[in-house]
Amino acid sequence: MIKYIFLDVDGVLTDGAIIYSEKHGEIKNFHVRDGLGIKLAQKLGYELFILTGRDSKVTEFRCLELGIENIYQGLSDKVAEYEKIKSRYGFIDEDAAYIGDDINDIALLKKVGFSATVSDAPEYVKDVVDMVVPIEGGKGAVRYFIEEIIKRNGQWEKVLDIY
Repeated sequence: MIKYIFLDVDGVLTDGAIIYSEKHGEIKNFHVRDGLGIKLAQKLGYELFILTGRDSKVTEFRCLELGIENIYQGLSDKVAEYEKIKSRYGFIDEDAAYIGDDINDIALLKKVGFSATVSDAPEYVKDVVDMVVPIEGGKGAVRYFIEEIIKRNGQWEKVLDIY
């Protein structure tokens, strides 16, 4: 049963666009549906982790706003960080799910128990995952991914009871 959910950021939680502002630094778009999906997962006891290659204060702000404290940024090797986390929490690969969208995600996508990518990911990423979410990154794809995990774990009725 999946209990640990790992999320990429750029291209998954966002549409991949990064806007630079002269006065405010970096601007990213996050979808509100993804936020509610993350909150659902937390209410059901899932542990969420952010694994991203970029280092961004905007990402940190959004994640902390959603109650995600496990934020790992600036990673050149996501699998190495995942292995440290796995060792620390004592779970096996089958207990983990990951959604990523690019070449630097492939090794981890192949490792976890359940993997997914967004509909606008490159074909070579789609070829290695268990599920291609029918939504583009930054437009609610994480929500769809989380709902799929909840359904696979037989917990959908609990979600309906919450709301």
